[in-house]
Amino acid sequence: MNDEHFSRIVTDLCNVIGLPDVDHVLRTRTIQVDGFEVRIDYFENDLDAIYTNFHFGTVTAGRTLVIFRLMLEANLLIYAQDQAQLGLDTDTGGIVLVLRLPITNELNGEVIADLLAHYADHGRYWRQNIIESSDEMFEGILSGDYSWIRA
Repeated sequence: MNDEHFSRIVTDLCNVIGLPDVDHVLRTRTIQVDGFEVRIDYFENDLDAIYTNFHFGTVTAGRTLVIFRLMLEANLLIYAQDQAQLGLDTDTGGIVLVLRLPITNELNGEVIADLLAHYADHGRYWRQNIIESSDEMFEGILSGDYSWIRA
């Protein structure tokens, strides 16, 4: 992939989701999807893919270790099949979902828009049920019954 190919894909995405300022998106490589900041980029060491980074929210103090465990479980049980991984941004303490989108003939703005909407649902789930949960609800997540996992 090169800048021109990346620009075509991002332009197609902007057209599909109705963002008129394609130049701003190409310059910042960032869009908002249902209240989530999403970075869209490609890298010289992997020109066969586009990467999106969803910022799901910030982990509150005292919950980091448990959140790590939940992210590991989610990575193993849910996201491994999707070329996606949950991680923690060490600078902000935020949960980030990194999604690798292989460049294929089928990858276009509509496919990316559908994927972004799908992962925004995942982000809402993490935000509502794990990140913003009360202490009592959060303790219930730790019960070990995996009821927090939604496939």
